[in-house]
Amino acid sequence: MKILILTDDYLPKSKKASAKMLHELACEFIKRGHEVSCVTPNSYGEADYQLLDEVRIYRFKTGKVKDTNNRLRRVINEWQFSRKAWKLVIDQGFKPDAVVYYSPSIFFGKAVARIKQHFNIPSYLILRDFFPQWVIDQGIIKENSLPARVLRKYEDINYQAADRIGVMLPANLDWFNQFTRKQYQSKVEVLYNWVDASALAEIKPDVGFRKKYQLEDKVIFIYGGNIGHAQRIENIVELARRLKLHPKAQIVLIGQGSKYQFISEIIQKEHLNNILLLPGLPQSEYFAIQKVVDVGLFSLHKDHKTHNFPGKVLGYLSQPMPILGSVNPGNDLIDVVEGNKAGFVSIADDDEMLYQNALQLLDNKSLRQECAVNAQKLVSSLFSVEVAADKVIEVLNKW
Repeated sequence: MKILILTDDYLPKSKKASAKMLHELACEFIKRGHEVSCVTPNSYGEADYQLLDEVRIYRFKTGKVKDTNNRLRRVINEWQFSRKAWKLVIDQGFKPDAVVYYSPSIFFGKAVARIKQHFNIPSYLILRDFFPQWVIDQGIIKENSLPARVLRKYEDINYQAADRIGVMLPANLDWFNQFTRKQYQSKVEVLYNWVDASALAEIKPDVGFRKKYQLEDKVIFIYGGNIGHAQRIENIVELARRLKLHPKAQIVLIGQGSKYQFISEIIQKEHLNNILLLPGLPQSEYFAIQKVVDVGLFSLHKDHKTHNFPGKVLGYLSQPMPILGSVNPGNDLIDVVEGNKAGFVSIADDDEMLYQNALQLLDNKSLRQECAVNAQKLVSSLFSVEVAADKVIEVLNKW
């Protein structure tokens, strides 16, 4: 089968967990004898065509859509994705047997619909972001405003183009069906995020990291990924304030995003020496650092009405290491992580509970080791790339 992937971000230069996940899925498809091509914006000044681990990557030119605070310009640039992706598919003479596309962005729907009709093939939408819902929830735009209505139109196009829609958590499935008035109930299912643990096992630890930053005797809590509004990094900053009483505790933030500079200024202003803030790194370098730290840290904004499973969490689980996080109320991550004794997850903005959970992991090495063992079991049983590929291929083969 010739599988075409459409996504707004891809390796090798992307530092986002979603890009790594999609490449792992593409490589798993190839292992099973399929051919894979990926069409994606050229966001990082890379070559128009690359071959990476047998995945053919084609890029179209676009304006800036990553790490920009100009939301209007970003939307305008993303709005052009479908037209440019369709043109590239035709110009390159693609003849795919199936299309797999990823959201965010919501602006590939028109291209997918045209590709499906032109080649008479099935499509699978990996839905990982309920946009524009989360920006409405956080008051960035109003529910019935013109921007919201326009974005809703493209959101619907995106869903209509899919033969199957995979959401990341059971709570998302319930929310999605309620939100869409069960319009897509017959074609939506849970597709958990995934990780290729075997690929991470091949990465060598960055044994010099602790010495470089004089962290040899520290218990390191690492956060890696987007540093933006939806992540509510202020939760982690507040944790650092409380942990100043515990000299063994060190937080390391690695990433990029709209709030990077804001967080940097807070750290400097308050002299939070127990936070080390570093810019985003290539995937291999970042995972090499993960191998020499102690606890995986994540945060989500409390106002999310939908439920997110950050890709970074799978990276932590697969290393393996214990999880410490905060989520919006009702998020399934609490049950998944704590139910499997792989760490602790509290409700966002409950600063005291996040702090107390951090102390448990800080002061008890045997507990950290126990959580790490359970984390590894959880990845194997629920979040492997093989399980994800099975579900997607099963749908595409039924066409």
